[in-house]
Amino acid sequence: MVELVPSLLRQELGRLAAVDERLDGRGRWEGRGVTLETNCLYNAEGSAKVTIGGTIVYAGVKFEIRAPWPDRPTQGSLMCGAELRPVAHVKYEPGPPSPESIELGRVVDRGIRESGCIDMDDLCIVPGEKVWGIMIDIHVLSDQGNIFDACGLAAIAALRTAIVPAQRFDVGEDYTLKVNGTPIMASFTRVGGRFIYDPSEQEELGGDERIHITLGDEGHVHSLQKGLKGVFTPAEFAEIFEVAQQRCAELRNLVAEQEGN
Repeated sequence: MVELVPSLLRQELGRLAAVDERLDGRGRWEGRGVTLETNCLYNAEGSAKVTIGGTIVYAGVKFEIRAPWPDRPTQGSLMCGAELRPVAHVKYEPGPPSPESIELGRVVDRGIRESGCIDMDDLCIVPGEKVWGIMIDIHVLSDQGNIFDACGLAAIAALRTAIVPAQRFDVGEDYTLKVNGTPIMASFTRVGGRFIYDPSEQEELGGDERIHITLGDEGHVHSLQKGLKGVFTPAEFAEIFEVAQQRCAELRNLVAEQEGN
């Protein structure tokens, strides 16, 4: 049965793709409804909740004071981790971090880190002695497809609303973390022989390779990750990139609206 269901699902997804349709009636490049809420976790210095369709994730930002790395005495640090537990989906198991959760955390981390939106030198307190360490913790409460985009959006929204707790650590007054830009991720999966945007749980199950693109404010590519086996052509990437620019701009505006509230 485990092998039969994906096989039948793939057949149905292929049939729908042939007539330019999807299981839930969306267009090929149409995303599900997205809601964003910030400052929603009382025990975090910055936090966000993102809902994409039935997918729900939380991100929280915490700070610590630590010694800098010996080769970077004036730079702070940034770490991002993700939790995938059975509460999110029956396919996840309790225990140590799974390869899926490690990949999720690394893809989100890379998009933020490579954008340069956090100046690591700004996190220096005393050169060679004390710097700020930023930790982004992501928890997936419900996985109904496309957790990568949900987690990426929650992480940057949490960062952009984070307050550095300097007073609590007796190193000055609290201040808003300086974030130079809003990198946004857009994910695509090949389903029925063609790429689609914002895959649902069923489309991920019956799909093939996936692509995650993180774009900056000016539309520059900050990270590009391909998952699973498969290849894509230059023409396919050009088409995906055009859609990603549009969708990332829309989500970036959503973050800006939350900051204005």
